[in-house]
Parts: sequence; C-alpha cells; structure tokens
Amino acid sequence: MKLDILTALNSECAARRAAIVVTNVENGRQRFVKAADVAKDSLRAALAEHLRTGKSGMVESAEGPVFLTVYVPAPQLVITGAVHISQALAPIGKLLGYDVTIVDPRTAFASPGRFPDVTVIAEWPDTALPRLNVDRYTAFVALTHDPKIDDPALTHALSRNCFYIGALGSRKTHARRIERLKGQGISEADIARIHAPIGLDIGAVSPAEIAVAIMAQITDELHEVTEIEAAGERSAARPAATAAS
Repeated sequence: MKLDILTALNSECAARRAAIVVTNVENGRQRFVKAADVAKDSLRAALAEHLRTGKSGMVESAEGPVFLTVYVPAPQLVITGAVHISQALAPIGKLLGYDVTIVDPRTAFASPGRFPDVTVIAEWPDTALPRLNVDRYTAFVALTHDPKIDDPALTHALSRNCFYIGALGSRKTHARRIERLKGQGISEADIARIHAPIGLDIGAVSPAEIAVAIMAQITDELHEVTEIEAAGERSAARPAATAAS
C-alpha cells in the first residue's frame, strides 16, 4: 500500500469513518475511496453494498477484476445507566461484536466489579460522551430513568447521528421526556428518532429479557438503515431514463 493511501486510511480510521481500498488485481494499482465519496464513484453500487455488509471481496469493473478491501469502524454500544438491564445488555452487545461503554456518574453503580470486561466511566454524560466519538456507527441506550443523566445524553446522541437511540420508560415517562427535550429546542423530527418504550415488543419482563428486546431492536435498526443506504446508492448508480425510453 502506498504511503499516501495508508496516511489517508489512518486518518479516516482515526475519525471512525468507513473507507475502501480498490485494488486492480491485474496490475496492482490501488485507489482510495472515502465513504463520503462513494456516491460519486464509478463503482458506487458495488462499493455501497460492500460498505453495507462490511465485507471485502472481488468485483468486476470496466478495468477488469478489482478487490475491495473494506474498512468499517467497529460498532459501539454506549449505555447511560449502570443498572440491572445494563448488566445483561453489555455481554450480549460484546457477543455481537460491539465495543461497549457504560456511563453513569453514580459510583455506587458504575463499578468494574459489576461490569467485568466492559469500559465503565463514572462521570456525567456531558463530560464523558464527547471523548467517546459517538457517531453513526453507535447504538445509544439510556436506561437510568434520571432526566439529569439521560436527557443530556440523548441530546448528545441525537446531535451525533447515531444509527439507533433508545430510552427506557413507559409512554407517560416518554411523554414527559418529549416535553423536556422540546423545551431545550430539540425538534420533533429528532425526538421521533428515539425508540421509547425501548426494545421490541416481545412481552419482556425481567432485566435479561428487556436486554434481549433492546439488542434485537438495535440489530433490526442496523440492518434497516444499511439496507436503505445501499438501496439509495444502487438507485444513484442507475442511468436516468430518457424521454425516448
């Protein structure tokens, strides 16, 4: 890999942005494509599909066979609230390949002993979250029931375009949350992105069952978002119809 491509790749990876290195297998020539530039590329449909799956592979191009080496940030699961549901949700998230972080300023709850092998930050969200590179590859879950913790965390997650945002609470609890967020200037469109009550409706009762419902909803949302993105790129790749067609 040439130095300029390696430098660009390292820069994108450090910023948690996806990218692809396209290698012509016949002559070894390489080029670098940022995720933001996929829609303008001649291989946009194939690039979008490989970004969607996160898998590298061979495709045919006008210049012959090329190998697409895909670099996609590891998905994050950020949880506010070191609660019983979090104790079940964290290991499920790790099992599915997420980098899991739990944020809770209440040191009695946010202890490594309660969450082995998981990053636990005993700080307020407005202090902890900016350091975590919360982004579109992040699933964000608010579980404390405490507006002083959850509300600023949700506001941050909404501003960072997380692919999933969910919050624990009944419909009445969420209605009060909506009024508070509106009072802080959050738009109705942004508030509508919050999954609340959180999790798929599977009749979950116990903390472990609720954790399963949450992770199932996160998984469903991840695939739905990537399917929509891939469909959009495939549509952009099709030539426009002419009046004579």
